[in-house]
Amino acid sequence: MKLKVLFIINPISGGKNKDGVPALIKKHLDAAKFEYRIDISTGVLHAQQLAQKNIKQYDIIVAVGGDGTINEVASVIAGTETTLGIIPYGSGNGLSRFLGIPMDPEAAIKTLSQGLVQHIDAGKLNGKWFFNMAGLGFDAHISEVFSHDKKRGFGAYIKSSFREITNYKSETYRLNIDGEDYVKKAFMLSFANSSQYGNNAHISPYASVQDGLLDVCIVKPFPLYKFIMMGIRMFTKTTPGSKYVEIIKGKEIIIKREKEGAIHLDGEPQIMGADIKVEIVPASLKIITGQTYKA
Repeated sequence: MKLKVLFIINPISGGKNKDGVPALIKKHLDAAKFEYRIDISTGVLHAQQLAQKNIKQYDIIVAVGGDGTINEVASVIAGTETTLGIIPYGSGNGLSRFLGIPMDPEAAIKTLSQGLVQHIDAGKLNGKWFFNMAGLGFDAHISEVFSHDKKRGFGAYIKSSFREITNYKSETYRLNIDGEDYVKKAFMLSFANSSQYGNNAHISPYASVQDGLLDVCIVKPFPLYKFIMMGIRMFTKTTPGSKYVEIIKGKEIIIKREKEGAIHLDGEPQIMGADIKVEIVPASLKIITGQTYKA
């Protein structure tokens, strides 16, 4: 029997035109293995609603978009026997890059046909799923600012970062990581399931999506003139060598911060209270990875 596949296309993710995607699917998906349908999302959380509505009818649901679209679809799939597929079309494509999924749509569709299925870990922040990265502090603040920007893409994100950094104030966080208490003043806190935010910017180069742990990345306050160097460290996978970065692995993290504020889940911002709980859910998502991915 053929496997049933649902493609959910986010038409605005990454600011990239996806009009040609249906034709690429028809041409490159192995018709001997699969029968498929395509749905188009029309707004925030619509991809999640489409996945929820159809999960029992399909063996594979494919998110065509970026990390935010993946989050919406995977949040429904996690903990079930349905498999997630990805055709990357976002601004950063952090999880896709980490898992070796090709950035070229044609190659990504062919990867689906090859069907290398693995189980990966996922995280929860105050009960809400994330699969690549979650965070508090500056990156969450930028995600919130960027969500109101009409321009999408990596360049617009960088411009937002440079615009906001001069006025951003670090916060003091009280953390409990697997029973150990810490008090840290931080520019930002990132909870890394994979190693990178996207665009090959690696905050925690040795993170694994299959080790049953999250990497708690504490970026300490640093002089403004070091901002570009901090970025260079991410693109060269040398963040652990910075005196401004501390990485602690853990399964359960409790955070108390000074006040409510922005958080992000796979780059998508929300406002949450001062008390945050982050946890890992091991091997909770079935996903088709790229052929080059090695655990």
